[in-house]
Amino acid sequence: MPSLLVVAALAAASLVTSFISGILGMAGGMILMGVLLALLTVPQAMVLHGITQLAANGWRATLWRREIDWRVFRQSAYGALVALAAFTFVQILVSKPVAFLVLGITPFAVLALPGKLVLDVNKRGHSFASGIVCTGLQLLAGVAGPILDIFFVRSRMDRRAVVATKASIQSFSHILKITYFGVLVGSAQRGTVDFWLGVMMVALAITGTTLSRRVLEKLTDASFRQWTRRTVMTMAAIYLVTGAWMLAR
Repeated sequence: MPSLLVVAALAAASLVTSFISGILGMAGGMILMGVLLALLTVPQAMVLHGITQLAANGWRATLWRREIDWRVFRQSAYGALVALAAFTFVQILVSKPVAFLVLGITPFAVLALPGKLVLDVNKRGHSFASGIVCTGLQLLAGVAGPILDIFFVRSRMDRRAVVATKASIQSFSHILKITYFGVLVGSAQRGTVDFWLGVMMVALAITGTTLSRRVLEKLTDASFRQWTRRTVMTMAAIYLVTGAWMLAR
């Protein structure tokens, strides 16, 4: 079990980031991943992040279950399983600096995509591709929210359907991440997490997600997308600087 100070920091991070994700549909997981990487080993961070985010996303998907687009979810899940099979074969585990750099680069890479490259989960094959790409990023850096978001930004869904469908997709992705880092990689690289720490993180993630529902209801679709972008890009810049600093050390 980590020290009391570390446990307190993890508890606060779980509550606050699940609240943020409950409003924006993303960003909270990206922030939490940075906190976990700073305090734990990479395998431990991946497993605990997966457990916490599975609780937050799973509960969010339950709250908004009537808004989920199940066709998009199924196609994404098929792609995710393909990515898991590939990673299980090659057994990849990146270092902390690389994980931070991937976290930071991803949103900027999304912005650099050409305008004519229109990604939309409602289009044939795009949700399957999102499953492959996003699960690959989950297993590299623990987070794929910014990339997943670009598949939804031009969709015909309103903010409730976006949050609900992304939550269902991310829940499945976190199950695969827990399986990969907790079971499938070599024993020396596996992440182990104290049971009661996991229980605490799950309870706080569900609490934060529940508290966020009223705030999401009050947001407009325009302000929802605006705050999502601002939060993600700010965290991306911080992670780029952190990763570069760690490599320089």
